[in-house]
Order: sequence, then structure tokens, then C-alpha cells
Amino acid sequence: MSIQPFELNISQGKIDFILQRVSTFPWHEMPLEGSWEFGTNLDYMKDICDYWVKEFDWKFQEKRINKFNHFKTNIDGLNVHFIYEKGSGGNSKLLLISHGWPGSICEFLNIIEPLAHPERFGGNIEDSFDVIVPSLIGFGFSDKPPRPFGPRKMAEIFNKLMTQNLEYPKYFAQGGDWGGAICTWLGFDYPKYCAAIHLNIMTMRHLDGPIGAEEKDWQPAFDIDQISENGYRTQQATKPQTLSYAMMDSPVGVAAWIVEKFFGWSDLQNREFGEVHAKDELLTNIMVYLVTDTFNTASWIYYGRVEEGGRIFSKEGKRVEVPTGCAVFPAEILSWPPKSYVERIYNVKCWTEMFRGGHFVAMEEPQALIEDIRAFGRLLEI
Repeated sequence: MSIQPFELNISQGKIDFILQRVSTFPWHEMPLEGSWEFGTNLDYMKDICDYWVKEFDWKFQEKRINKFNHFKTNIDGLNVHFIYEKGSGGNSKLLLISHGWPGSICEFLNIIEPLAHPERFGGNIEDSFDVIVPSLIGFGFSDKPPRPFGPRKMAEIFNKLMTQNLEYPKYFAQGGDWGGAICTWLGFDYPKYCAAIHLNIMTMRHLDGPIGAEEKDWQPAFDIDQISENGYRTQQATKPQTLSYAMMDSPVGVAAWIVEKFFGWSDLQNREFGEVHAKDELLTNIMVYLVTDTFNTASWIYYGRVEEGGRIFSKEGKRVEVPTGCAVFPAEILSWPPKSYVERIYNVKCWTEMFRGGHFVAMEEPQALIEDIRAFGRLLEI
């Protein structure tokens, strides 16, 4: 299968068009000031947009992204983009890392090198991985699908990437957000090739629901927590195209939609938002959606999951039998069920309860995630 080198090089005209739209946003028409209670904070948005226009340097961030080796390859008629960083060790394990929404490959810019080259960061070279980070179909630098793809379809494509196009017999998969769902299906549908999975989110659910007192206590608390988070999810799972007309016309709208999630889903206990997520990192991730015009098709994955059957994992009561590692971060917005619940879906071999961290852990707590991936990798024979 043809694999072609790829380099990011967004035209200055495209960048200037985005910045012009940001600079002419009608702030005077916005009715609400103050807290985050109603959604993305207006004062924060004014501040980050001012920074965006006056100080943010996309071309600098482009060079930062391009320091890794990028490729594209065709799978089922679609060009799939991926980063491939060969590990330093002589027997590096192959690690596929999948992002989610509203993320991108940029979530992992601070963990790719330490995972591939641990000796550069005071670690053991024997812990190195060959790291592959694809852009999900419809996201960023991969092609847009002809219609919505769900996570199970994404898993099929990524398994073909690893086994057919890259010709690897075995690999290890890691993911959060949609990447967690993709990893689940990789482990379930392709256990011959996907030898193990590592998750920092639990997205799947049992058909028969919770069992026992601990699980039954967790479920209603989880449901209450999700009430204020269901708006975007319902919109993107039912009428994503309608939302896209507004978002494709407004870079500020896209930024506000995404920033709200980073604020609401990150662990901000005893920390300011800016301490957890720097403006440059937020804007780089947002710009990936804008320079590729993929806000529309990225939101389709929610619709695709509905068509695939939703969150219920197996109506037959089966589970993922490949070894599974679980990194349990305390502020994950999709709060983890009790371990007993998880073990009825996964063959849990490693369970780590973290001190701090939320949904975007590769950005929030990169070292904790790196160390847990390494520890789980040492248990695997791939």
C-alpha cells in the first residue's frame, strides 16, 4: 500500500482569512458577561481572540507539529493522515494512539517524543514505543468521509492502517474520548492483531445496567452529572449538519464551542484555566479544525455512533478479552464506573487511580499518562 510523506503547509491566505473573521466578530452584540454559567465566558473569549489576532503564530505551531514524521495512505478510498515516530529501542512495541472530539493529533504533541525516546527524558530506552497517531476520518488532515462514520468503523480503518498498509502483525492501542471507543472495538473486533488496549475513559455501557449496591449508587450520580453536558452531544448525534452552517461561517463560534469543553472537562481544582491549558495549545487545536474546514465532518462521529448502536457494547454479554489497562483520572467528565462494572466489559489487567486530571489528560497530566502507558506496556508480550 502506498504511503506518502506529508507536511503541513497552510497558505497564508487561509490564515489571514480566519484572523480577519476573528477580528471583525461583533462583540457588542453579545448580551452576557461574567461567569461560565451560561456557556463559554465572554471575557475569556474576548481575551483569547485578542491574543489570537495579535500574538498567536500558526506558522510557529506548524513547525512544532512538523518536527514529527507525517504520512498519508489510502484506505478504502480515503486518505488517512498519521504521525509515525520510530522508537529508540531495538525492540520497541508498536503503539497506536487515537484522539477524540474536540481534540486532534495536537493533544499528543507533548507525549509522542517521551514515549518514543524515553532515554531523552531520563527514562529507560527499553520502554520505547514506535508511536503512530492518526487523524480520525473527517478530522484534521485525514479525508472527509462520504457520510458519518462511528467509532467501530474508525476502528476497522485503523486496523487496516496497522496491518495492511503498515504491515504490522501486532500492535497495542491507547485512547481517550472517541479514542477509547475506537480502542474498545479494536480489541473486540481484531484481537488477532490488537494485542492490548489502554484507556483513560470508559464510554461503553452494559445492556443490563449496573449490578450491586456500588454500581447502582454510581449510575444516578453519573446521570445527574451529565444533564448539563448533553446539549452538544444530542445536537451532534441528531442534527450535526444544522450546527455546521453556523460553525463553518464563524471561527469565533468554533473556538467558543471547543473552549467550553476544555474548560468544563478539565481538572481545574485549585488551578486556573490558563495554568492547565495555555492559549497557544488551545488555539493550535482549534486552528486544526479551521484550516482544514473539518468542524462539520468531525461532529459526524456522534451521529455515526447512533447508527452503530450507541453506547451499549454487546447485546450478547460478551467482553473485550485482550488485556486492558485503565488510567482512572478523577475529574474525567464521563466518570468511571466501579471497577466491577468495567471488568464485565474488559479484561482489566491494570487499574491505576490517578491523583489529578480530567478529560484531556495528554495535555493536562502528560507525565502521569506516559508513566501508566509504560507500566502497562511492560506487562505485554507483543
